[in-house]
Amino acid sequence: MTVTPVELRDLARTLAHEGAALAREMRLGGIDVADTKTSAVDVVTEADRAVETLLRSRLAAQRPDDAVLGEEGDDRSGSSGVRWVLDPIDGTVNYLYGLPDCAVSVAAEVDGEVVAGAVVTIPTDVEYAAAVGQGATRDGRPIGVRPSPPLAERLVLTGFGYERRVREHQARCVAALLPEVRDIRRMGSCALDLCHVADGSGDGYVEAGPQPWDWSAGGLVLREAGGRFALLEGTFDVEEHAARRVVVGAPADGWDDFVSAITEAGFLA
Repeated sequence: MTVTPVELRDLARTLAHEGAALAREMRLGGIDVADTKTSAVDVVTEADRAVETLLRSRLAAQRPDDAVLGEEGDDRSGSSGVRWVLDPIDGTVNYLYGLPDCAVSVAAEVDGEVVAGAVVTIPTDVEYAAAVGQGATRDGRPIGVRPSPPLAERLVLTGFGYERRVREHQARCVAALLPEVRDIRRMGSCALDLCHVADGSGDGYVEAGPQPWDWSAGGLVLREAGGRFALLEGTFDVEEHAARRVVVGAPADGWDDFVSAITEAGFLA
C-alpha cells in the first residue's frame, strides 16, 4: 500500500507529541547525565533513551517494514522505501538544565528524500510540521519565512559542536561573521533553529557538523515555508569529518547574500 507524505506527516506529529510528553514527564522527576558521546560535554540522558525507545516501538507496531535511523539506537533496515529519522531530544543540554529550546524531531524519508516531518517542543508542546508540497505549519497554522532585510540587519542562528577542535573552528567563523550581521543567536537546537527561520523569528541559520537527525524535519519545515536549505562543503580541516558538512538555511530571497557572507567568514569552501 502506498503511503502519502501527508499520512507520514500526521504520524510524525503523533509520534513527536508522544515523545515530548514522555520527556516532559521525566523532567519533572529531575534528570541526570546517563552517558557521554563525542566528549565529556556531549551528554545523553535517560530521557533521550526512553523517548527513542518509545518512538521505535510505535513505529515497529504501526509500520514494521520501514527503516529507522535514530540518534541513540541502532539503525533498522526496512523494505518499504520509507525511513524514519529520529532525534528523541534535540537540545539535550537545554533539556538537562531546564532551558526551553529542546524538542523531539521526527522525519520520514521516501527513497532517500525527506517528505514529512514534525518538531515538537518539550516544555510547551509547540508543533512545527510539514509534508512535501503541502506547506509548513506551527500548531496547525501556516507559516512562512520573513522577507530578508539587508545582510547587516539579519539575525543569524548558529550552534556549536562538542569536540574542542570543531568548536575552535566554529568560533573563528562566527567571530568573522558577527560584524557583518545584526546579531547572532545560539539557542541550542538545530531542529528548532531551522523552524525559527521558517516562521520568521530568524533570518538565517548556519552550523558545521549537525547530523541527519538534527536537521531532517526542520530542514523540510523551512523549505515548505518558502526558505532554502542545503548541506554545503565546509572548510573544517579534517576530511570525512561531520564538521565538513555545513547545514545552511535561509529565506529564498536572501540565500545568495547569506551564502556569500558565510563563505567569507570561513564556513564554506
